[in-house]
Amino acid sequence: MSDLDAVLAKVDENLDASLARLFEWLRIPSISTDPAYAADCRKAGEWLVKDLAALGFEVGLRETPGHPIVLGHAKENAKSGENRPHVLFYGHYDVQPVDPLELWHTPPFEPTMSELPFGRPVIVGRGAADDKGQVMTFIEACRAWKAVTGSLPIDITVLVEGAEEDGSKHLPEFVEANREELAADLALVCDTGMWDPATPAITASLRGLVFQEIIVRAADRDLHSGLFGGAAQNPIRILANIIADLHDDEGRVTLEGFYDGVTEPPEEVKAQWNELNLTAEDFLGQVGLREPAGEKGRMVIEQVQSRPTCDVNGIIGGYTGEGTKTVIASEARCKISFRLVGDQDPDAVSQALEAHVKARIPSDCSVELIRHKGSRALALPYDMPALGAARQALQDEWGTPAVLIGSGGSIPIVGDFKRTLGLETLLVGFGLDDDRVHSPNEKYDLLSFQKGTRSWARILAALAKAQA
Repeated sequence: MSDLDAVLAKVDENLDASLARLFEWLRIPSISTDPAYAADCRKAGEWLVKDLAALGFEVGLRETPGHPIVLGHAKENAKSGENRPHVLFYGHYDVQPVDPLELWHTPPFEPTMSELPFGRPVIVGRGAADDKGQVMTFIEACRAWKAVTGSLPIDITVLVEGAEEDGSKHLPEFVEANREELAADLALVCDTGMWDPATPAITASLRGLVFQEIIVRAADRDLHSGLFGGAAQNPIRILANIIADLHDDEGRVTLEGFYDGVTEPPEEVKAQWNELNLTAEDFLGQVGLREPAGEKGRMVIEQVQSRPTCDVNGIIGGYTGEGTKTVIASEARCKISFRLVGDQDPDAVSQALEAHVKARIPSDCSVELIRHKGSRALALPYDMPALGAARQALQDEWGTPAVLIGSGGSIPIVGDFKRTLGLETLLVGFGLDDDRVHSPNEKYDLLSFQKGTRSWARILAALAKAQA
């Protein structure tokens, strides 16, 4: 039996003990966004420090202006003189609030095993999938390697923060301040998902983000629509026209220069996506829709992964209470986000939006534009050796080729790893679309946990071999 075979057997043998450890961690209500749970966030970090120390990591809590960061190192380079590969693993120990509590079938911080239709055993509890369960797949893989061989196949730095659900406010400055200590060859993130319950995936690209608010102001107070209607400017109508002009009839964004820097995935990747046969009926049907609203002539999977978007996230204006109140509002506002791809420049997109808006504001009205932090899109080199090694490891475990997908969302810290540390990031996760992340009754499939752990055990071995 090879070392890897023995490690995989150890993962299976220790499944009950691994679940017990995960359940102990899940019981800590580490809600980062609520100051009332600050002590629990620290307790969750301390729990992980203790667990990593038991595996031989040199580990401790590192203070930030917010919740502490768990930082640990397991390095054999200095001891053996070998030039071993070195990875930086990232995750988070904080969780989302549990509201509305009455919709939970079981208490959110009393994790339990349950069973879905067709006999799917699942772990239910806040943080089961996002992100404690995912983090523990990696840690349990390390535990199995240590138990079987007495060491890890590569050098590992673990960075697990406590404020991801609160925007990771202090993480970029921590990474910048500790760039030498965080130096590695590659970053690993386990906070993503599978393509489906039987098909593993590697997230090879992340869309960037621009978020802005627009406030249109007209009269110096709300006006009686019977007295002023027809003569006075209506900020809601002005804003509605601004929003309507953001897209053309083909679903393309109309901002000048918006598509500058937009790139196409390799043809072999697009062919792989086509073979997945993700139809509008399958994707949109689960939310009660059926007609895709993105660019015409594009596959649904392109619309949500590799194409840029513009969406209005909220509109506020006028009277919205019960009954009627016939007023012309003095102001109207909206929140707009753009998902970016390729080499699109967040600043250029913001400037183009501002020009689009100002060109549509009447001379006796005013507009305020509020910029929030933006982030660029990121993509892995498709010929990167570590990517190929991880794909093969996942295929060996799941028995089906791992799909290279893009994420429609943004994970800003991956950009900081690239810009500050010069690291590419492999995003490998085992979450599923029905995990109810951020919602009541969050769950994590037992199969995702067990085979996720086995997958990481294989990936660690594959990375060691790929860079040997």
